[in-house]
Formats: sequence, C-alpha cells, structure tokens
Amino acid sequence: MTTALPAPIQATTGLTLTDQERREVAALAESLAQVPPRLIDERAWMDAARKLACRLPVRVLEEVRDYRHDPGPDGLLILRNLPIDDARLPRTPTVPESVERAATPPAAVSALVSLALGEVVAYREEKSGALVQNVVPVPGREESQSNAGSTLLELHVENAFHAHRPDYVSLLCLRNDHTGTAGTLVSSIRRALLLVPDELAEVLRAPRFVTEPPPSFAAGAATPRHAVLEGDPEDPDIRVDFSATTALDEEGRAALEVLRDALLDVGAMLVLQPGEMAFVDNRLSVHGRTSFEPRYDGHDRWLHRTFVHLDNRRTRAHRPGNGFVLD
Repeated sequence: MTTALPAPIQATTGLTLTDQERREVAALAESLAQVPPRLIDERAWMDAARKLACRLPVRVLEEVRDYRHDPGPDGLLILRNLPIDDARLPRTPTVPESVERAATPPAAVSALVSLALGEVVAYREEKSGALVQNVVPVPGREESQSNAGSTLLELHVENAFHAHRPDYVSLLCLRNDHTGTAGTLVSSIRRALLLVPDELAEVLRAPRFVTEPPPSFAAGAATPRHAVLEGDPEDPDIRVDFSATTALDEEGRAALEVLRDALLDVGAMLVLQPGEMAFVDNRLSVHGRTSFEPRYDGHDRWLHRTFVHLDNRRTRAHRPGNGFVLD
C-alpha cells in the first residue's frame, strides 16, 4: 500500500489577490461583522452576507464562477492574500466541537467567499449546526480521525455517509502549525481513475460498500449499501472515507486498496498559510491532513470551515423553516 505523501502544490496555483483587492475584502468583512445581531447563524446576518458577497472584487467573483462551472482536474480552488491579521486573532480554541457563533472579520471572510459559490449549510448533529466551524487540535483527541485530531487524517469525502453531502468544503487558514508545514491532502477521481483497472472500476460502481458516520457527528447510522463511484463512468463522482467505508466482499476490499493508492499517487499537498482559502469539490475530490504536533499554547493550527451546497431546493425537506441546518 502506498504511504508516501503527495508533493506540495506550488504557490503559483490559484488566484492571489492584489493588495487593493485584499483591502476591499477587508472592508466588506469589517462591515459584515458589525451587522446586527452580529451572530453568524441568524438569518438576518446571513441575508446581509449574501448581498455583500456580490460586492467582492470582480476577479474573485470570476474565479469562483469559473470554478463552479468546472472545478478542473483537481477539484480545487485556492485564493491567497485574503485579509487575516494575526495580531487581531484571539488564542486558537482548544475546546471540543469548536465553532464560531459571534461574527468576526475572519468568519465574515469565510462566509462572504463561500456565499459567492453557493449556499452555506450545516448539519444539526455536527458541531450543533454551526455554519462557520473551527478546525483546531483538541487535547486528548490527537488520534481522532476527525477535524479535532492531529494525527494523519485519512483521505475522505466530507460526510461520505450522508445522503446530502456538501458539494464543496471550504478551508480558510487563520494560523498554520508552528512549523508551517501541516498539509491538507487533496486528490481527484478525475486523475486517479486513469490508474484504476477497468474491472476494479466496475466493482467500485456497484453497491458493495457501507460507510459509518465520522466521529464529529453526534448521531447517525451507517449507510445502506452504496457504490464508491457514481454517475458518468467516464467522469464519476466519488463517495468514500478510507477510515469509515467498508467493502462487503473481498473484491470490494481489493478495489478500495487500489483506489486509495491511485488517489495518493496523483494527489497533492496544500500547505495553507494565513490568508489562504481552499475549496475542495466534495463530489470529485477527497481530502485529508498530514500529522503535526500541537503545543496547545494558543498559537496552534486554526482553520475556519464551511460547507456549501449548490441547490438548496434539493434539501428543503430536511431544513426546518427553510433554514441553513439539515436535520
């Protein structure tokens, strides 16, 4: 089984905001952070965020729109030089299930850019349905296969067990780890499929797998039998979590192992630094995390995470009051 980590993505990949664009985004975020009731999960605040997202710099909107149309071979969008000021940040949270409730400029940046792409959603059983969540190491959970861990996090589709998985996952870096090397692993089925023999791809297209909920979910049951590759055989979606998806027969187990190796072979490592934001297309790509050593000194790795859907109508029956949170 392949264990070598993918190579880092070059800093030239994606869009780097000019200093003027950075100032424009900062002004929007500061304005949004002051909108009453200054609570992210309130409808009035999100309504204001949706409108202000239309005023993001034109180049940012163009880049996001192009990505929405076609996420490319890696299913990845990277924005750099967003306004994150370490001097204004509090200590990195260390509590379990950490989220952002009160509006802050960094949370406003995360919401604004995410809303330019689609609809921000959350899951009631995950981090109590908060729309902007913290990805931080938590004492005692170092070995957890979740956003609270600091060990190697296996490649996975976000919430692979769920019938209404996010279309995209966004990660905005406020702080990286102390060494500046903790990486987000990203790999796309568009690249990996070329390395999977046809007979094993057929196995992966059959409902011969089940997936358990991740540790971050407070409740939930394993999926019914499902395929790992779905949709157009030449350009399929992927549904797998290599720490939670189990094959129901030996052929399926062999196919999963080949798929994991292929994804690692064609993947890349994104070392996010403060002010960098990545979107991962959760239909085409899996992601994970390299291991790192937290110090719990207030300056550990800290990302804001959001989930984005393209079509809110699709989940209307699962969002009470036409809100943002799926039951």
